[in-house]
Amino acid sequence: MKFMNPLLAVTDMERSVAFYREVLGLRKVVDLGANVTLTGGVSLQTRESWLEFIEASPDMLAWQGRVSELYFEEDDFDAFAARLKAQDISYVHGVKEHPWGQRAVRIYDPDGHILEIGENMQSVCRRFLDSGMTEEEAARRMGVPLRFAKHCARKAEREGKKQ
Repeated sequence: MKFMNPLLAVTDMERSVAFYREVLGLRKVVDLGANVTLTGGVSLQTRESWLEFIEASPDMLAWQGRVSELYFEEDDFDAFAARLKAQDISYVHGVKEHPWGQRAVRIYDPDGHILEIGENMQSVCRRFLDSGMTEEEAARRMGVPLRFAKHCARKAEREGKKQ
């Protein structure tokens, strides 16, 4: 058994593909008309074809059920958050910082599916280290193993030497 990817039923495929391209930068990998797979493994299927497959009527769907979300991570969270402000987006909530230091925003896609976009956890650690925290302090603040903070510090050092 192997999990392949999430599938979202959508009411307007063109609108949904445009949203995921313009807001999250995802591109089509496979386009079968009623089914589209985007980079990152997100699959979209037209509501009509999905209802047919599950032998259901439209009144059986609960849009904006708020019981699940798709989670994405962004390396350059500040730039993403700035780009998001220029979009016509419906927010679950704006940018906030979680207790472990990761910043995230939750938005709705055109059909009311919740998308969480979080700051990449290595970026969180690097932000803390760049602010003057020791590896031990960053690990404690984030609630991660010390080896994770040390890995982030080594990676930052290697990348600094390449520049």
